[in-house]
Parts: sequence; structure tokens; C-alpha cells
Amino acid sequence: MFNLSISNIRFWEQEFEILKPKKNKKGDRFFTKQDVSNLKVIYHLLKEKGYTIEGARKKLLQQPDHVSDRIKMIDSLKKIKVFLQSLKDNLDKKDRGISIAEKTLLKKSVEKK
Repeated sequence: MFNLSISNIRFWEQEFEILKPKKNKKGDRFFTKQDVSNLKVIYHLLKEKGYTIEGARKKLLQQPDHVSDRIKMIDSLKKIKVFLQSLKDNLDKKDRGISIAEKTLLKKSVEKK
């Protein structure tokens, strides 16, 4: 999901108190939705924004809701971007299927309006 090594996530678990995955007797980690959400926040701060671990810790302590809201907004914008790109691709496909004569007719009808 984050394209990170297991050791990297374990390291973050030690560095950030907000990561508390449940562990079974064998030591396997089970991440809740909240843990995954917290991982997104940490990933965003460290990998996308370039914060140091100490800087990310301070940011999370000072403005935890602000960071979380910002990530939700970024995720929404990414989804909108994917949708718009898909829409554009579909329109391009349809546009390729229109003949030159049809394009001329469409252009003339738009110009008359």
C-alpha cells in the first residue's frame, strides 16, 4: 500500500506513539483502519513533505487534525483527478471515432449559436 519495507513500518511503530497495531501470540501485527490512517499521515509527512522524524512527531502533536484533514483533501483531489483523466480519455476515444465531415458539421452548429 505504501511501497515500504516491513522493517520501515516497524521502525515507524517505534518512533510514533500513534501507531499501535494489535499483535497475536506469534507477534504478527494487525493494523486497524485507524492505524492505516495514521500510517498515511506519517507517510505523507515523511515521504511526501520531507519532514524529519522529529519534525513529523512535533507536527502530529501540534496539529493532528489539520494534518489528517489535509491528507483526506489530497486523497479526494487524487480521486477527482483520476475521474477527470478517465473522462478525458473517453472523450478522446469518442472524438477519434468522429469523421472529419461530422466535426465540420459540429463546428458549424456551434458557430451558429
